[in-house]
Parts: sequence; C-alpha cells; structure tokens
Amino acid sequence: MDKIMISKKAVGAGKPVLIIAEAGINHDGDIKRAHDLIDAAADSGADVIKFQTHLADKEMLNVSDTAVYLSESLFNLIKRMELTLDQHFELKEHAVKKGLIFLSTPFSKEAVDLLEKVGVDAYKIGSGELTNMPFLEYAASKKKTMIISTGMSTVNEAETTVNMLKSKGVPLMIMQCTSQYPTEYKNVFLKTINEYRERFKIPVGFSDHSQGNYMAFAAVTLGACAVEKHFTASRKWPGPDQQSSIEPDELADLVKGIRAIENGLKGSKTLTEGEKGLQQLFRESVVSLKNIPAETVITKGAVWVKRPGSGIPANELNNVIGKKAKKNINTDQTISWEDVY
Repeated sequence: MDKIMISKKAVGAGKPVLIIAEAGINHDGDIKRAHDLIDAAADSGADVIKFQTHLADKEMLNVSDTAVYLSESLFNLIKRMELTLDQHFELKEHAVKKGLIFLSTPFSKEAVDLLEKVGVDAYKIGSGELTNMPFLEYAASKKKTMIISTGMSTVNEAETTVNMLKSKGVPLMIMQCTSQYPTEYKNVFLKTINEYRERFKIPVGFSDHSQGNYMAFAAVTLGACAVEKHFTASRKWPGPDQQSSIEPDELADLVKGIRAIENGLKGSKTLTEGEKGLQQLFRESVVSLKNIPAETVITKGAVWVKRPGSGIPANELNNVIGKKAKKNINTDQTISWEDVY
C-alpha cells in the first residue's frame, strides 16, 4: 500500500505532495468566514481545504472541562462551531468550484454519517481519535481512504490502529503529529516519518503545528507524502486556533517551497547541459611553464595545469610528462595531444 487515492489525486512515493490547508474551526462558526478560507486556500495553491465536523452533543458530555488556551468550556466552543448539513454541501460545492478537494474531520459516528451524505472522498481522523476503536471501525466501514494523525500517542498505539485499519482493507495514510500549539521544534520528531514508513509500509504525511514552514519543508525531504498546516485568512480573527495558524502569504510560500523541493529531489546525479557548457571555463588543462623546444622530452618541471579546460585535461598530466614535443611550445601555452608524441 505505497499509494492511496484522494479524489483523483494519487498520494504516495513519487507523487506530488498533497498540501492540506487545515481550516478547522477558524471560521469561528461564521459561514462567510468559512467561504473566505476556501477562497484564500485556493488562491494560495493548496490541494485540499479541510474543516472539522462537530456535533457537540454526539461527541462529548456537556461538562466544563477545557484546555489551557481556551477561554470557555470545550463543549461550548464546539457547539458554536457546528455547521449544518446544508452548510457542508455549500462549502463543498464552493471548494470544488475553486479546484480544491473538500475534506472535514468527523468526531462522532453521526458526523461520519453527515459527511457520507456530503460525499467526502476520504476521512481525516484527528489525533484524539487515534485510539477510539469503535469510532475508527465505524469510519472504516465506509471503505474510504483514511488519513490518521498521531499526536498524543506512542508509536505502539499508532501501530495498533494501523493494523486494525489494514485488517479492514481501507486505503490508509498516517501523519506524524505533535499536539502542541505551537509545537517547539525539538518536539516535532521528524525522524518518526521514516520510522512509520519502515514499520507500516504505507504513505506517511506530516501534520505540522510548529511555527513557520521550516519543519514542513524538512518533512518533504524526508519523504512526507502530505503536509497539513492550520490555516487562517487572518490571525486577527477570533478563535483559539488563529495564533497557531499560517496566513495566506505563508501558505503560498509553503506551496512554492514544497514544489521547489519536489523538483530538487527528482532524479539521480547527472551532468547537466549547463554544467557541460561550463567545463571548458572552470576545468584545467595541461600548460607549459617554460619554452619547450621541438623534440625535447617534456619533464615534470616544464608543465602544470591551469584554466581553461580546452586542452589536455588536468588528470592526464602524468601521461604528458615523458613525451616529446612535436614542435616548439611557448611558455604559458595550452598543450594539445597534437603537440606531443
């Protein structure tokens, strides 16, 4: 399972990196902002716009628990972020018109059912659901590609989930992720990308919560098949995830950088046509250090190597020493094979 399909895009080794703009809940419950996020992601060159499908009563109890970076209970926050089925259809239609793949992360089996009606091409599963086997089995029953983030988990927990989903026969990609907002560079653990690839034999991506694009660029050089970044149209918008999200100019830079890196990773070392044209200018030839009369044996002290590379190549110097000059060779003259015998 070295490649998966998401919509009409093949994702995996040798394929273009899938760039996911994670809009999440950065619309803050405002459908207009959600549409603005689609426009901005498309204009920046992303492949995918991804939201989150929350149905608060179905995914958690109405309790006061919250995270340190939230100013309200998690339940109340999620309740405000709910989008209706019609709004999901509306957003998907907009995304497709803009040339984007529309995805959304479900957090309950009812959210999976909603997204089945919308017709998503894959299920991106958040880190919090990595060990939620009943939920994962339900999502897998839809037989669509699944993308699994692995924040807040161990490699062994990730392996348990991968093995279960493999047994269900669903196309699968796993994402290295650290669930801290933002993630310090020392906690990104990029080497896990290679560990996952070697251990699981499936495409591996990178869900990046660090600041800037450095870690995402590095992930691509390590073979990440997909890169996901939290994305907002403006960090001035309200909402808990804005400050850990990149803005349109940063997303555009991410896309540009990844596409450049992909080009740089193509092929093996070969001599380019441009380099061939520079060889004569920057390589050295055998030259005379003094006058060498005709029929004189060329000694070690009579020749050396200098630019340009239009004569006998420098690596042939020892094969010139000991030969005779066919004709007079002046000081500082490029020597050719026609000059010696």
